[in-house]
Amino acid sequence: MRRTPAFLLALTMAGAGMTSLVPSAAAAGQSEIPDSHPVWATPNAKVGTAAAASNVTFRVYLKLADQAGLEAAAAAVSDPTSASYKHFLTADQVRSRFAPTAATVGAVRNWLTSAGFTAGSVPSNNAYIEASGSVDQVQKAFGVQLGEYSVKGKTLRSQDRPLSVPNSVASLVSGIVNIDQATALLKPQHVGAAGDAAPNAVAQPKAASPAVAPPPAAFVNARPCSDYFGQKTDTTDPAYGGKQLPYAVCGYTPGQLRAADQLDVAGRFGLDGRGTTVAIVDAFGSPTLYQDAAEYAKRNDPAHPLKQSQYSQFVYPPTPGSEDPSQCDASGWYGEQSLDVEAVHAMAPAANILYVGGADCSSLDAALNRIVAGNLAQIVSNSYGDQGEDIPADEVKAFESIATQAAAEGIGLYFSSGDSGDESHALPKPSADFSASSPWVTAVGGTSLGIGRDGDKVLETGWSTGKSTLTNGAWAPAAPGKWLYGAGGGTSVLFPEPNYQKGVVPDALAKQNQTGNARGRVVPDISMDADPTTGMLIGLTQTFPDGSVKYGEYRIGGTSLASPLMAGLMAVADQFGGRHGFINPWLYKALSHTPAVTDVKPITGAGEVRVDYANGIDDSNGFVRTVRSFNNPDQTIQTARGYDNVTGLGTPNGLLFLGLI
Repeated sequence: MRRTPAFLLALTMAGAGMTSLVPSAAAAGQSEIPDSHPVWATPNAKVGTAAAASNVTFRVYLKLADQAGLEAAAAAVSDPTSASYKHFLTADQVRSRFAPTAATVGAVRNWLTSAGFTAGSVPSNNAYIEASGSVDQVQKAFGVQLGEYSVKGKTLRSQDRPLSVPNSVASLVSGIVNIDQATALLKPQHVGAAGDAAPNAVAQPKAASPAVAPPPAAFVNARPCSDYFGQKTDTTDPAYGGKQLPYAVCGYTPGQLRAADQLDVAGRFGLDGRGTTVAIVDAFGSPTLYQDAAEYAKRNDPAHPLKQSQYSQFVYPPTPGSEDPSQCDASGWYGEQSLDVEAVHAMAPAANILYVGGADCSSLDAALNRIVAGNLAQIVSNSYGDQGEDIPADEVKAFESIATQAAAEGIGLYFSSGDSGDESHALPKPSADFSASSPWVTAVGGTSLGIGRDGDKVLETGWSTGKSTLTNGAWAPAAPGKWLYGAGGGTSVLFPEPNYQKGVVPDALAKQNQTGNARGRVVPDISMDADPTTGMLIGLTQTFPDGSVKYGEYRIGGTSLASPLMAGLMAVADQFGGRHGFINPWLYKALSHTPAVTDVKPITGAGEVRVDYANGIDDSNGFVRTVRSFNNPDQTIQTARGYDNVTGLGTPNGLLFLGLI
């Protein structure tokens, strides 16, 4: 979608804590919810009106009884200089001291029912009240008009102005999620299958509803590819930048990934994640998720099967009034789910895995809150995010409430930093991605990782890929190629610089995208392998062109890989050193200048040759040969010595990291 000057001004205002550009139209006796109107819902983007009788299901988030107190408690238990460090609160303690009160729930529920809505479930931490009603009821109760708007290739519902609520409950409501469908813009942060392979690759199958979504379209790795980095060199194609490059890896297996971080050594001493639980949040739920992950482990890591007793899941049923499943691509999320489960199990083969699937892309907040409200895991991996930070501020506030509670309870939230670099190739200006930009989460960036024959790291640099295609006997464009994708990073306009980054993040980075003397939160914090050219082999059930549905394997990457790899590593760290919770303060204060974190440096002239089937499946239509070069320079974020906005502080350094974290 083309961003207007109003979009840029709105982001500037959001960064300064100002309210929406749309004038308030709150009726007498009503108060506006600040910043509750998406900046993309402009008159020029409107393509239709919402049917008055159609149903909308939404969540009314409630203000905490003591937000400042919760933030202070979360900071104290996470700060290594505090006497309360690692003295985490229980879910009951958080609920009794900080959560919205029963009186708050009752008052807002009474208003909702009096307005004609059906008031539904309330989670155990009283974070929100779910409600449903018609478009007409929403418009009357919140003083808005609902329409359909074109944004980022989707058609999404939104209100035309900020929402308003009666003065009697205005002090109790912090925000509303899913009246507008802004959170439908959250997408999985993975690349490397059919969509990246070739222009003629088979299209994804579509479904009428997420409940019957078919398995994703199949993709098959073409040969030649290497079993480990540098195993096979391409001597038949022209040199690239004066060098004959190696063929891309076929996809790293669990044993290779553990060896690269010395978890194979840790495993000999019983350090394999046992006794810990890693939760994974995605949208929807593949009906073959466990079976596929178990089959993958059986084939690629037989000494470490994924036992049924290790795995559990909860998937929310479809939500009436949610976005059209085709807007959220239910089938497309299935590969993300398999990647997440298989990557966590690869790093921590004895850890318990809890998969929680949102009903759609607009209910990921509810899925995350379920884990936090019940303190169901020590670690949560989240491999999704927005393209930029254009989520309405009231919905951001709802997320921050959940993330702060997680920190207070000692739950580490890990979010992929994104796969589109600084977003300058898609947005009018560079941007970090939300939710990774939240100061209460650990943003996991990405590297290009070469794992050698013996499992050692033989190459590692920040993930920023250039692409050149073999055309008429020559590589075009010439080295370093055209920027294709890379680890997300940059400086937030929504969040100021957190205390833990002060003195570590360079001034030049903290001041980017800011006005005056302001300093912003910089992403990412730490990194793991993410480049699909050096990616992980995963397995899942797929739909093949002949209509058959069967299990298959292929290489994949993205910071969607980096996040669960980091989550699995932290499961082993938790087993060894006890629950760590939110690790950023410790990372920046204690580990940033030690060998426990390896500084990732730029590398020039390196890359791999990738061979793909033109149709993504077999050689019937021939092959596409490309070079995927490392460290493409065509963006504002760059890998550098010290902290940088591609890899953050760097990557965990094996046993030293486990010993010092």
